[in-house]
Amino acid sequence: MYKNISNLLAEAGIFQHGFIDTNQLQFSDEVRKMCENNICQMYNKTWACPPAIGTVRECKERCLKYKKMLLFSVKYDLEDSFDFEGMTEGMNDFKRVARRLEELIEPHLTDYLILANEGCGICESCTYPHSPCRFPEMVHGSLEGYGLFVNELAKAAGINYINGANTVTYFGALLIS
Repeated sequence: MYKNISNLLAEAGIFQHGFIDTNQLQFSDEVRKMCENNICQMYNKTWACPPAIGTVRECKERCLKYKKMLLFSVKYDLEDSFDFEGMTEGMNDFKRVARRLEELIEPHLTDYLILANEGCGICESCTYPHSPCRFPEMVHGSLEGYGLFVNELAKAAGINYINGANTVTYFGALLIS
C-alpha cells in the first residue's frame, strides 16, 4: 500500500500530504467550542459534524485505534480573497476528492477512517437529527469537529496550511494502522 500511496493520492487530486503518528495528535475542546459557536453553519445540522459525531473524547478514542494519520490537502485558486463562491466550490470539490480517495484505497485497506472538511454534501438535505443517515458508510467526519486544530496538524505533517494569496486550502485525513 505505502509504495502506491503517492500514485493513489495523485489520482485522487491531492495537493500535499504528510504522515503523523496518532499518539502525537492533540484533541481540544476549544476547537469543538468553535463548532458549537457554529462558525461554519454546520453545527447540529449534519451527521458529519458535532454533536452527531460524538464527544471529543469519543472522537479521540476512535482516532487512537489507528497508528498513523495521513493528512492531505487540496489548494484552490480564488479570484480574490473575497471569492466566497470559489471557496464554496472548493469546499464541495474537496468532499468529492475525499470520496475519490476512499474509492481508490478501499481495495487496499480493510480498516481505516477518513475525516474531511465541514459537513458532508452527499445528500441535498441531511436527515439529521430526525432520521438515520442514508449513507453512514460514506460519511466523513470533520477534522475540526473531532477537536483537531488543522493548522497544528499541517505543521506536524510538514505541509503548508496557507498556500499563498487568493487561495484556499482544505484538509482531510486518512487514519490507518
